[in-house]
Amino acid sequence: MDGGSRLYRAGRSRIASHPLTFAGLRAWLKRNRERLGILTPFAVAAISVLMTFLVVRNIDLLARLDTLVGDYQTAILSPLEPQDPKIVIAAVNEDTLAQFPYRSPIDRGFLANLITSLAAKHPKAIGLDVLLDQPTEAAKDDALSKALRDTQIPIVVSYATSSSIVTDQQASFLDHYVPKADRAFATLASDNHDIVRWIYPGGRGRDGHYIASFPRALAAKVGVASSPERVAIVWHGQPSPNAPAFNEYPAQLAPVLPEAFFKDKIVLIGSDLSLTDRHKTPFDVLSSKDRGEMPGIVIQAHALSQLLDRLPQQDVGLIVNILIALFCAGIGASLGWVNWPLGLRIGLAVSFVVLFWVGGGALFYFAGKMIGLIVPTLSLALSLWATESLTGLEARRQRAFIEGAFSSYVSPKVVEQLVKDPNKLSLEGERRVMTFIFTDIANFTTMSEGVDGHELQLMLNAYLEGMTNCVQKYDGTVDKFIGDAVMAIFNAPLDQPDHAQQAVECALEMDRFAERFHLEQKARGIPFGITRIGVHTGPAVIGNFGSPAKLTYTAQGDTVNTASRLEGLNKAFGTHISVSDATKQLCPGIRFRPIAAVILKGKTRPVEVWEPLQPDYPHPEFLGRYDAAFEKLKAEDPAALQAFEMLHEEVPDDPCVALHMERLRAGERGIAVTQTEK
Repeated sequence: MDGGSRLYRAGRSRIASHPLTFAGLRAWLKRNRERLGILTPFAVAAISVLMTFLVVRNIDLLARLDTLVGDYQTAILSPLEPQDPKIVIAAVNEDTLAQFPYRSPIDRGFLANLITSLAAKHPKAIGLDVLLDQPTEAAKDDALSKALRDTQIPIVVSYATSSSIVTDQQASFLDHYVPKADRAFATLASDNHDIVRWIYPGGRGRDGHYIASFPRALAAKVGVASSPERVAIVWHGQPSPNAPAFNEYPAQLAPVLPEAFFKDKIVLIGSDLSLTDRHKTPFDVLSSKDRGEMPGIVIQAHALSQLLDRLPQQDVGLIVNILIALFCAGIGASLGWVNWPLGLRIGLAVSFVVLFWVGGGALFYFAGKMIGLIVPTLSLALSLWATESLTGLEARRQRAFIEGAFSSYVSPKVVEQLVKDPNKLSLEGERRVMTFIFTDIANFTTMSEGVDGHELQLMLNAYLEGMTNCVQKYDGTVDKFIGDAVMAIFNAPLDQPDHAQQAVECALEMDRFAERFHLEQKARGIPFGITRIGVHTGPAVIGNFGSPAKLTYTAQGDTVNTASRLEGLNKAFGTHISVSDATKQLCPGIRFRPIAAVILKGKTRPVEVWEPLQPDYPHPEFLGRYDAAFEKLKAEDPAALQAFEMLHEEVPDDPCVALHMERLRAGERGIAVTQTEK
């Protein structure tokens, strides 16, 4: 399971355990409606805001959405702005490196000459964003060391202590080589999606003394002090869509450029290479190569420009955002309370949200102030829903739906829990992490053509009943039958903390039942095919889908499609069950063996596919030899073919062994396989 999914599950668990749940809100309002009277909409608004802040802060998906909205405002609505005249960049680019016999480290003699030449042009300060963490050619090292110590221009040099960046030996060299007064951390402060968002405050050096960050140190060198705290970067605008925010010259040309280009400016020296020291920024949401991933030296220029101009933060702050959310929630609660047609109220709510978002964008564009848009919008929607649902109509529909639709598809104990507390079931459309099972019978259409209609009905009903019993045994939900195929859901409608484990256990149970059924029908002379099963875990939306005349409680989303694709893989692999890595990682008590890394139909990224193993197969020693052969295959070791051939001689009918042996004999390498059929 990826990090986003883990955060989603953890956040959702915290919300579910909180007394301020959606169901709790509705129940509390019903109990206190008469007591509150006209104050009910205001109570709904206040609680809706509190709940929405709680949800957005604890569910990674919504927190990421909130951030993305702000990034789109930054990327689309940042106004045009003249280039900052106080900063210029001397960029080490591909043409610069082409002059030297080696690319890294950057030639120290060149840097020495560059600093000396720039100093002669009387800049205000120089920032060298190059990590001098190891010796190179002695004469050139000495020349650069002398240039750093002798220059009369204030200078700042990149420094690092983190073990993830430098070893102890490299850190010692830095301490020896870079003058103590000129050191600055070049760290870029990014979020958990590796997007640079803040100015790094600085930190402690190896001797315990505070060392400022690169832009803060440069600002201090020219007399601009700043507090050592993490603040959001206020990105400097561009003079035009295709022009950079700062003047940038190739480093190799700097010595021959006019003095006026550098005089009284802060000169930043750093790399501007296509594959080196580039970092994601909020502009990445538009996939802009130049601004989406900026060179580190350009990001430092943005941060320095902000400090020099003492720009205030763009975010309006928590208190203002809470007041805005309360106002929007009040609008939603009022619309939910008034006795107007529901369609009209929803239309007014949507119109207000549109105007609110347009106003938020205008505020950022014209005033440079950014307000949160997601929390107020969700607060409005939640408060509208809460007041509307006070009538209890939706609750009655839920109870009728449970009794009429779920009894045939989930275990009796689940139905009992839902009837006792219908609020545990969300029919509105809920995004949650679930595990899905898809099954299909091989060659069922061909087989059915040779079987009497009545006999086919009895046989298929017996098969589907057995498969349904397997699902209910592990508290899953049979979502639907599609001909002979079965779709089952785990972790809906009720929470199942171990839904992935339960689903895989169910798949193994299904496989055992289907194999028995297959052999029984074969003994009767009916060529009933084997059952293929796919299992996958991930987020999807579950709720009522369809038309007003016919609604179906089901799940929709890419995760559902992936589970279906995994079922189809068994045909190519010769296996009975294919399980995604997202599911496998949540099943520590089940034995698996790897099959391949598959690029599923319609996908671009491979999915690791595993086969769950029945308790009696294979023997642990054989499985160990299979795993060793698979590791050779993964490493593209030529010895993999011989390893799989030996396994094939030992167990000729093992489908995974035969699959990879045939692939290797056909000249294929590695574990990557592309699915060409659904």
